Amino acid sequence: MALKKTYSKDKKTCNVTFTVTAEAAQGAKTINIAGDFNSWSSTDTPLSKKKDGSFSIKLTLEAGKEYQFRYLFDGQKWENDWKADKYIPAPYSNSDNSVVICIPE
Repeated sequence: MALKKTYSKDKKTCNVTFTVTAEAAQGAKTINIAGDFNSWSSTDTPLSKKKDGSFSIKLTLEAGKEYQFRYLFDGQKWENDWKADKYIPAPYSNSDNSVVICIPE
């Protein structure tokens, strides 16, 4: 898994590419991302499957914020990003959420 961030010239937006490697996907047929940026919808933001078995999506987020998120594999299994910027306790479960930090240096 990986997060790649680039900022707009005015540093107001952050383009984040979320990638789930083929190994991390564990044979999943679909992966969606749910987080603060899509009202935690488990269906609105599907990742695209690549020929090598990995999945990815590029999202434009407002800079200056932190966003919690998780991946949903095949509509059943929640996973965190192994390369998240940090993890914080989820408010509604006994687990952690991944966090991407979109604050330019």
